[in-house]
Amino acid sequence: MRKISFAIIGLGSRGLDSYAQYALTHPEEMEIKAVADPKKEKRDKAAKLFNLDPSMVFHDADELLNREKLADAAIIATQDQEHVKQAVKALEKGYDILLEKPISPKKEEVELLEKKAKKEGHLVVVCHVLRYTPFYKTIKSLLENNAIGKLMSLDAIEHVGYWHQAHSFIRGNWRNESLSSPMLMQKSCHDMDIIRYLVGSPCKKIASYGGLSYFKAENAPQGASRRCMDGCKAKQRCPFDAEKIYITNKRTGIRHNPGDNWPCNILADSPDEEKLYDAICNGPYGRCVFYSDNDVVDHQVVSMEFASNVTATFTMTGFTADNHRTIKLFGTEGEIEGDMEKNQLVLRRFGEEEQVIPLEETCSGHGGGDEEIVKSFIMEMNGIHSASSTLEASIDSHMMVFAAEKSRKTGQVEMLIKDDEIKSQAYDPEDGIVFEWAGRAEGISEEQ
Repeated sequence: MRKISFAIIGLGSRGLDSYAQYALTHPEEMEIKAVADPKKEKRDKAAKLFNLDPSMVFHDADELLNREKLADAAIIATQDQEHVKQAVKALEKGYDILLEKPISPKKEEVELLEKKAKKEGHLVVVCHVLRYTPFYKTIKSLLENNAIGKLMSLDAIEHVGYWHQAHSFIRGNWRNESLSSPMLMQKSCHDMDIIRYLVGSPCKKIASYGGLSYFKAENAPQGASRRCMDGCKAKQRCPFDAEKIYITNKRTGIRHNPGDNWPCNILADSPDEEKLYDAICNGPYGRCVFYSDNDVVDHQVVSMEFASNVTATFTMTGFTADNHRTIKLFGTEGEIEGDMEKNQLVLRRFGEEEQVIPLEETCSGHGGGDEEIVKSFIMEMNGIHSASSTLEASIDSHMMVFAAEKSRKTGQVEMLIKDDEIKSQAYDPEDGIVFEWAGRAEGISEEQ
């Protein structure tokens, strides 16, 4: 198999700490040829890791993409609103692209990328990494083998975790829609995609409810200060306290998790206590969760009906102790219950003893999905079909998010497909039951 060379645009926790790591563990398959990032410490770290010549280290995406093509493929892992602009330019330069999700928070940009990828004829894979995990691949296989008969409904929950909500969606880069994306798009387009994948037919109707209810100034406890380290009188009893999350917490704090680990490595490169105290005393990650400039939701529910008549619900909530995903699937002959954090699936066929389904143990991020999607992309580049997702499938799930967000704000059920638009259905070994329809319906609503 031919080694594939990559240019990496965006050296954050996804571009450098997740996808680029495959080049270190599989140097015979992947080579990093060029990198770009506005942060000098990130550039220096990548240059050292991959032994890059200074001429192949760039200050930003434009500087890299203004050069002639430097590698076979590009990994684009920048901020949400930059993805499509950079992807279009990379396609024009001849790169195949592994694109961090979401594609874009703007519907017109998502459609632009679809058209541009078709025109240029290059591979674009969106990093919907859950499809590549043993956990969800096993569920898909069980459904395809009729382990629970015909799928009728499913219930999926994303337990965001109180500390992850505080880190990423109140204090962090994805706290504000105008700066990034709606939370359902940024955090949970993964989940919309995996639900669409498991059901195996397009979503016909969708509704959503939720909002930012708790993390705002009117709910600040008595004595709370604007910053956690500025003499906050509520600090001792506040679980969202920055010192607890980044310094003393057994799961996330640097005292119990020394080294270059997330989320502490977002606050400082090669973090230690001194650097982290400086960051929470002076930077955005030390702000009170009730006095930040966040506006994304802290809880949301989505209800869906698919063209195959399967119904589904999805709940995303920041009010959980742990950060993980759970799912239940209900069929005509049984049910499946899964917990991704425990890496456990239980199959209960009606009238039979329950079975615990063995799953492959993984050590890479997102339950093994981060490593597997890079491996799959490299195989695709070598002409070996292995990608579980296509750009079209990723766009389909993005359309579900756009419709859900519109429903949440307008109070109307959004129709994605009219009944008379479904032309035919057929079985596809990759995606189960696949429906053909005349096209995505626009602007059709029903009063709830």
